[in-house]
Order: sequence, then structure tokens, then C-alpha cells
Amino acid sequence: NICYIPGVPRVMYLSFPIQIVQTPKFVLMASEFAHTLRRVFMDGSKHPDIALFWIGDSRGHWEGETLVVDTANNLSDTWFDRSGNFHSDALHITERITRTEPDILTYQATLEDPQVFTRPWTIRMLLYRHKEPNLQLLEYECNAYLEDAEKENK
Repeated sequence: NICYIPGVPRVMYLSFPIQIVQTPKFVLMASEFAHTLRRVFMDGSKHPDIALFWIGDSRGHWEGETLVVDTANNLSDTWFDRSGNFHSDALHITERITRTEPDILTYQATLEDPQVFTRPWTIRMLLYRHKEPNLQLLEYECNAYLEDAEKENK
């Protein structure tokens, strides 16, 4: 499970960079980790009734300077962390992303999953803009058993 697409909110706090692109119809969040692409639809459409997605289904709108993202239809195979803390397919996430300084986004995610948690809970963190010259996302390929192979070769 360590190399699966990480799901939400984990994809937002991994140590891999994220590139955010805004168009009139959607906001695209591309993570360097495992080629993860997340599309936040901004057209007012609703979540589909039956599909489950590795990265969830995200629908967004603006509240002033804050991008509010409603994410549902999460496949239950994703983890919150490398320890395997889990959720069910009933997970519902409300994210709030606000540019609080020129190079800082404040990220907040409230998670609700009545099949796993007794009440909603919230995480908050800062996301910092990378300003290195010519920075680009690389093609990170996850190798789940690479650490084991290194131990065997010693």
C-alpha cells in the first residue's frame, strides 16, 4: 500500500512537491508522488452517485480568497499515513486552502467518516512555495520493496 496513490488529505502533506494550475472549469493539483493528478471541478456539478476514486472526487468553489474543496467518493484502500491508519469509503473531506502570504498557503482539512471516527477532526498546516530556479515536477517512481532489497544486498 505504500506505493498506492496516497488519497486525500495525505497527497497534500507528503514531502513531494505539488503543482497547482487553475482554469475556469477546474483546479488541477499534480503531485510528484506516483504521478498523482487531482482535478477539482469548479463548475458547480455534483459528485457522481456510484464511483469511488483513489484520489476521491473533488468539487470546489471560492469563498473570498479561500478555495473550498468538497471531496467524497474516496476508495477505502488509501491511508492517512505510512503507518496504515485507515478510513472507509464513507470518508468525506472539506478542505480550505488560503493564500495567507505571497509564498504560503494555509491548508486545512476536516475529515468525517462515521464508520471509523466518532466525530469529525481537522488538520492544519502550511504549504510553502518552491522558488528554486527552473523547478519542475520529476517522475518519482515508488519502489515498495527497495529498502528490503538494499538490506539483502548488504
